[in-house]
Amino acid sequence: MIYTLIGKKVGMTQVYDGENRLLPVTVVEAGPCYIAQVKTPDTDGYNAIQIGYGSKRANKIRKSEAGHFKKAGIEVKTALREVRCHEPIDYKVGDVLTVSGFKEGQKVDIIGVTKGKGFQGVMKRYNFGGGPDSHGSMTHRRGGSYGQCQWPGRVYKGRKMPGHMGYVRRTVQNLKVVRIVEDKNVILLKGSLPGPNGSQVLIRTAKKARTAA
Repeated sequence: MIYTLIGKKVGMTQVYDGENRLLPVTVVEAGPCYIAQVKTPDTDGYNAIQIGYGSKRANKIRKSEAGHFKKAGIEVKTALREVRCHEPIDYKVGDVLTVSGFKEGQKVDIIGVTKGKGFQGVMKRYNFGGGPDSHGSMTHRRGGSYGQCQWPGRVYKGRKMPGHMGYVRRTVQNLKVVRIVEDKNVILLKGSLPGPNGSQVLIRTAKKARTAA
């Protein structure tokens, strides 16, 4: 089963590994996550679990959500995510998931939302080179020709143009777990993660990690 946790990105730092190499790592405060619901093929048609993370005042959520947490017998959580499972589930409602489910040295996938950049032009959004800077040119940072004159007389779908940049869901695969601090619910991952500090991320066992033959 793919082990999954919800966490909060704290920031980046650097640590030494066992071979005295300095590694850039991202500090993530992951878990504890409580299982709020278990879905099975008999009840819902598929296998999945709902995990909750964080804490929130009960009067800040809808009555339907409050009833959902009350039925599970757990406190109100800030985040609630459903994780699909492709095999039978051994968990039950109320179980707690912590960073102890991961091991140092293993590979994990991180799912998060990138930083929002607002409305940007093509040079920043797609790294266009821009037009001439002199000799009377008046198209310094424009994207050039976007469409045609007579046929087909429209702009093709998917054309790279100015628009909203960032704030999209992204998955970073095969990041190495450098260190785990169980008593503080902290996990150190090699490299950078999508999103600003304080944003929520989903940590799961890597789906495409290479294994020794």
